[in-house]
Amino acid sequence: MFGAIKEQIDTIFRQDPAARSVLEIIFCYPGFHAVLLHRLAHKFYQARLVCPARMLSQLARHLTGIEIHPGAQIGRRFFIDHGMGVVIGETAEIGDDVLLYQGVTLGGTGKEKGKRHPTIGNHVVIGAGAKVLGNIRVGDHVKIGAGSVVIHPVPDHSTVVGVPGRVVRMRGVEVNEELEHSQLPDPEGQAIDELARRVEQLESQLRALLAERLQGSPAEKA
Repeated sequence: MFGAIKEQIDTIFRQDPAARSVLEIIFCYPGFHAVLLHRLAHKFYQARLVCPARMLSQLARHLTGIEIHPGAQIGRRFFIDHGMGVVIGETAEIGDDVLLYQGVTLGGTGKEKGKRHPTIGNHVVIGAGAKVLGNIRVGDHVKIGAGSVVIHPVPDHSTVVGVPGRVVRMRGVEVNEELEHSQLPDPEGQAIDELARRVEQLESQLRALLAERLQGSPAEKA
């Protein structure tokens, strides 16, 4: 238990430049509280003590604003930054070194039974307000932009942005380790810009054709 607490504190120092001291993390970081309480609730859940596990998870929800079902499986060095509004479903699986921002949902898509929540790989960053829904796999070293809605599997070493989420490879190479929220690609905007350029080209061609017709008019032949 003390090893898990120390690892969680080290993770927060590494991921959050605002962290100043161990006491600040222990008393002021809801993500820290939520993860530790979840690990205890998950132990109860594995021991088939479902009601105590759910009660503990509800206590964590009221204290932190973060809702993690005790059945969710979470790897090491998991960090929820700010955390308010995060929801993680019962059959979600999360790998190691995953970073979530506020408002993230790892949810289902209906009332189906069995595995119905996402599987998140290692070294994944999910931006604020993003929704990852359904029994899909998000690969290793994936970055999901703020506000994205992901409903299809995501390959390793890629970035996903938009609604619905689209996979975008930056400059055709692997995604950088950090997710620059202010520099995310905008596939919808790029498509609109390309459409505008195409319309401009067609208008130019149309003007040229009209000019040729006017040059070949009866008045000119007379």
